[in-house]
Amino acid sequence: MELREGGLDDPRVDALIRHHLAEARASTPQDNAHALGPEALRAPDISFWTVWADNALLGFGALRQLSPDHAEVKSMRTATAHLRRGVARLILDHLIALARTRGCTRISLETGTAPMFAAANRLYEASGFVDGPPFGGYPESPHNRFMTRQL
Repeated sequence: MELREGGLDDPRVDALIRHHLAEARASTPQDNAHALGPEALRAPDISFWTVWADNALLGFGALRQLSPDHAEVKSMRTATAHLRRGVARLILDHLIALARTRGCTRISLETGTAPMFAAANRLYEASGFVDGPPFGGYPESPHNRFMTRQL
């Protein structure tokens, strides 16, 4: 597996992002679905990464810089054909390491509470994330889970 920075101009990446948005929005009320689309992932405070094997897109993830010492894991997704192969772990570990190299002392994320988010939540817990308060302007709701980890 190879991590590559960028990729938002690749139609395969665009398709996977749009699939991610459709699934997330189908299981979470609109006001509580905070996944970002391709345009929003181009923001200057976001670093976007893709994972490839040969020419196959395996997944993506992003890191948003919230402040000099706080980053957010944003919009992680593994392609359906590549689930349970370590793609999400690779992305998450990379984003955590990237936050550390940027001097962050904390990394947070917002995820869902619907059943489709169960595997992701288990990964976050196994990676040392714990529940915390809302951050970054997210509203609290029963449909969202806020997690954080000290670095």
